[in-house]
Amino acid sequence: MENTILSHEQIQHTIRRIAYQIYEANVTEDEIIIAGIDGGGLKFAKKIQTVLRQITEARITLCKISMDKSDPLKSGVQTSISEEAYSNKSVVLVDDVLNSGTTLIYGVHHFLKTPLKQLKTAVLVNRNHKKYPVKADYKGISLSTSLQEHIQVKFQPANDIVFLV
Repeated sequence: MENTILSHEQIQHTIRRIAYQIYEANVTEDEIIIAGIDGGGLKFAKKIQTVLRQITEARITLCKISMDKSDPLKSGVQTSISEEAYSNKSVVLVDDVLNSGTTLIYGVHHFLKTPLKQLKTAVLVNRNHKKYPVKADYKGISLSTSLQEHIQVKFQPANDIVFLV
């Protein structure tokens, strides 16, 4: 059984709202790094990047974050841009769903090894089942779900959807 949580239109409004929140927090910045965690996080980051480019003159740089989500400690975290490219910059780490917080905390840990102006996090869905002390600075929706329920996010042309399975 699946229940729609966010429709395509709701997701588009959420992306726009989060992009404006990011812009407002970085209004004096010349460059903002949008770091999307590979998979749904990267797709969500690209959508945020598109809106940011429409509303600010700042350079919006997309960074792909790669890690083995089942064992990020072993695999480590890789970025598609060099450390120098995000050093002393404003970084927003983006994922589609914040579930246990494992992926986000390892992403945050990776960026904390480098001096930054600021580091914020953005998620489309916050599930409130965190194992780690990590929070979403920008979030689309917060849900209190059971551990047996699963959130699925599908980013498709003109048919983005979030549903509960």
